[in-house]
Amino acid sequence: MKKILIFVLILFYHKNYSQSLGFDFDYAQFGYDSSSNFVEFYYVFEQSKLSTIKKDDKSFVEAILKVTIVDSSKNDTIVNNRWVVQHELTDQYSQAQSLVGVISFIIPKGVYKCLFEGQDLNSQQNKRTILEYIRVNPFRKNDLSLSDIQIGSKMIQGSQNTNSVFYKNTFEITPIPNLVFGENQPVLFFYTELYNLDDDSYKIENFKLNQIILNSRGKIVLKKDKLLTRKPNTRVEVGSFVVAKLPTDTYTLIISVLDTINNVGVNSSKRFFVYNPKVSDTDTSSIALKPVLSSTFGAMSEEELDDIFAKSKYIATANEIDKYSKLKGEDSKREFLFDFWNSRDDNLSTPENEFFYEYIKRIDISNQRFNSMQKQGWKTDRGRVYMIYGEPSEIERYPNQIESRPYEIWYYNDIEGGVYFIFADLTGFSEYTLVHSTKRGELRDENWGRRIIIAK
Repeated sequence: MKKILIFVLILFYHKNYSQSLGFDFDYAQFGYDSSSNFVEFYYVFEQSKLSTIKKDDKSFVEAILKVTIVDSSKNDTIVNNRWVVQHELTDQYSQAQSLVGVISFIIPKGVYKCLFEGQDLNSQQNKRTILEYIRVNPFRKNDLSLSDIQIGSKMIQGSQNTNSVFYKNTFEITPIPNLVFGENQPVLFFYTELYNLDDDSYKIENFKLNQIILNSRGKIVLKKDKLLTRKPNTRVEVGSFVVAKLPTDTYTLIISVLDTINNVGVNSSKRFFVYNPKVSDTDTSSIALKPVLSSTFGAMSEEELDDIFAKSKYIATANEIDKYSKLKGEDSKREFLFDFWNSRDDNLSTPENEFFYEYIKRIDISNQRFNSMQKQGWKTDRGRVYMIYGEPSEIERYPNQIESRPYEIWYYNDIEGGVYFIFADLTGFSEYTLVHSTKRGELRDENWGRRIIIAK
């Protein structure tokens, strides 16, 4: 398999008024073919926070960009590169600019661990590392779909400048990787691609395109809509919102393509930030929108929703499992999963549900570590325990005992004053089964040693 078909590294010098750290990144996926997406990663170095050096009576800033992308299911590294970014400072204005760039890949379907590190070349301590798990699910199938939303800092206009570093589909889109808007960046511009508008499952003549911005409380603060014809089958949508008068908050842009007769459709969402210390939040009334539409589950198919809940059963109650089994259709399942994970969010002070993302990360790690000939890693006993309880405090491994089958002991020192789990390879096919645990509610068998003895 070709792991990387296209690679582009480009730089652009862009005025940045962000209050964020000196390095940041963003990404967006676009349709490529039925098995892959075209993924763009946007990054920024704020020059004023990089060390200035002199070379031949000229002033420069220098930074290092490191990118590692790993296929979570196979543990294959598909990208592991390092670049030095250098820019000459010609005047005070030049020093106030930022270095904005993009690296682009064609990546096949899967879940990827993406590690981005930005570092000041001349100050080893001045660096930032960002970890992101990205799911690539191809857009260009036979059903109606929307690409990710790319957020821009400048007006998106038609262009014939195919040599521009940010040229795409007759447009130039200047990214703003830190996604921060406010008094000095008053307008948000966006770009998205629509695929398979002529999907035979929709019998209507026109779709409705909704463009909505929600605040962190799930209230609509800005809204636009228009009708779309179903021809051509694939098209590009660009637009903008003036956000200069919005108060400081986290916001979500949602773009939806809807069949208004049957009340179904697809959507894509993008989170961004507004820093406006001079604007007071006086909004006390606005239109409510179901927050599930802007969540992770908003654009999932029914198959994907069922897969997520199957992997969530380890932490679900019997009543929740029974309730989900009776649900019909994507909408009800999305609502259920949104409520299911929202009720387990143990840090409501942040917009992200860290518990959910940690659990998804544990699924990926379980599939990397515990896959067997018979089962995916998350379906095994070790995978289940890892997904529920996380990384053990200590593991003792006994793979080559003469008189017993291979076994492992996992210790969790912070649970119930200290508990352990014992797993054994009873079949000889490297699938370790739980044979004993001291954790309340788990399998307890004080005579577990008898099960692993090899008969002579």
